[in-house]
This record gives sequence, structure tokens and C-alpha cells, in this order.
Amino acid sequence: MKVKDQIYQQPLTEVAGFSFDAAVAQVFPDMIQRSVPGYLTLVENIGVIGAQFYQTGSRCYDLGCSLGAVSFSLRRQNPQVPIVAVDNSEAMLARCDEHLRRAGESENIELRCADITQLKIENASVVVLNFTLQFIELAQREALLAEIYAGLNRGGVLILSEKIALESAEKEQRFVDLHHGFKRANGYSDLEISQKRSALENVLIPETVQQHQQRLQAVGFESVEVWFQCWNFVSLLAVK
Repeated sequence: MKVKDQIYQQPLTEVAGFSFDAAVAQVFPDMIQRSVPGYLTLVENIGVIGAQFYQTGSRCYDLGCSLGAVSFSLRRQNPQVPIVAVDNSEAMLARCDEHLRRAGESENIELRCADITQLKIENASVVVLNFTLQFIELAQREALLAEIYAGLNRGGVLILSEKIALESAEKEQRFVDLHHGFKRANGYSDLEISQKRSALENVLIPETVQQHQQRLQAVGFESVEVWFQCWNFVSLLAVK
């Protein structure tokens, strides 16, 4: 049963920077589904893409796996696929492990508590960064993508989902307003929206689609396409 996200429901004297701590881990399924438009459809279709691109004998990596939604999706579409699920939050991984054990998957998905910027990617045909890169420091993003590219087999795919910035202030405000409307429709108050936004400021750093595409091409990906978008949430398909 999902626990309702009420973290920012009461006025806070000081809004601390957002972190994936035990409080967030407890409510994360509710939080992300009420905050990211199209999230369930996105995750479901990452599994479909993974099944299309998986190469026998290779690995799939779920980087910034949180509670394992992407890993579960990949496994549903291909029960034999070896998955390495990585996150630097012990609280999120502990919850992920609980979910895996309840589903009987604890021996089939390898969990690693690690900094993904220090991770060696090896023999991969599918790598997923699902709303993860946006939390990595800007100066480290290209090196991470270069490591992923180097560890991907030819014909492998990187699926990169991100909250994006828009090219102009007018477009940015329009999409921000739409996103806030989505959150209100899902029961968040203006106070919760405002305090969550303050918590994410300087923690989640969005970039434009063009910036993502240029960086992916710079590290070697030739084919980079947007396959999903709902307002200011986008997923890219980058094929090696």
C-alpha cells in the first residue's frame, strides 16, 4: 500500500535541500506518480524498449534505481535479463530490497550502493538513467555519459529521462504552470508545491533537450531521439 506524500504539507521555518532520505523513501511511489506526468506509462515502456535492445549474455543497468520501478519493468518484459541496480541512497536501496524480496526477485537483481559517477559500466546493452542525471553535478555529467557509452555494446541503448528547461522564459513559465496544475490536480497544495520547489532548487539542475542531445552526441552517440514527452518531462533514446 502506498504511503501518501505529506512531507511538505506543513509550513517549514527553513526548507532544507531535497535528499533521498528515509522519509522520501517511505512515500516515494506516491510522490513520483503525483509529481511526474506520465510516469507509469514511461516506466512501463522503458521495459518494452529494454526487451527490444537487450543482447543475450549482456547486462542491463538501472542507474539511480530508487525503489526499483525500472528494474521491475525490465524484468517483466524479459524475466531472464541480468540487472545491476545502483543507487547512492541506503534508505532507497533498503526499500528496494524489501520490494524485491516480496516479489521473489531478491536473487535476480543485483543491488549496489554506489556513486554512479565512480561506477564501471561493463558489457551493457541497456542502461537507464530515469530522472537521475538531473541530480548529478553539471561538471560530472559528460564524464558519466562517456563511461556509459564506453561500457555499452554496439547496438546498445541508453534511455535518459529528465525534467527539462525550455529555451525561452515564456515557454519555461508555460510548462512550469502546466506542471503545477498537474500537481494540484493530484492533491498537492500551493504550499506543498512551493516548498518542494524550494527544496529542489540547486539540487535538481535541469537542462534543455538540445543540451542533452549535444552532450550525448559529443560522447559518441549518433542516434539520439526524443521518444516520450509530457510538458517539461522528456525521455531520450540514445543508440550506440
